[in-house]
Amino acid sequence: MLRTQHPSNNAVLGAPPGASIEECGALPITRVSFSGGELAIVSFWRPTPAELALLQAGQPVRLCVMGTTHAPLSLGVDGDGVLVLPAPAGTRAL
Repeated sequence: MLRTQHPSNNAVLGAPPGASIEECGALPITRVSFSGGELAIVSFWRPTPAELALLQAGQPVRLCVMGTTHAPLSLGVDGDGVLVLPAPAGTRAL
């Protein structure tokens, strides 16, 4: 998967401590706050042509988190209506 810009992006995460920016490139993100006050970040990814072919053939999406556990998360597809992001700066949500 290839990280990708999204119109809602409002921040960038740099490489974690101990990793160079060459090893772990910057990740464009959208910082969001849900109605209950929970904070989250959202990043967007595009499959490569080979990955898209595997997805179309019915292969599942794999998530790998470094360490022994991870925080609650969700996976989805932009435009599915599940997560409505803030409008980009200079525009308004409809």
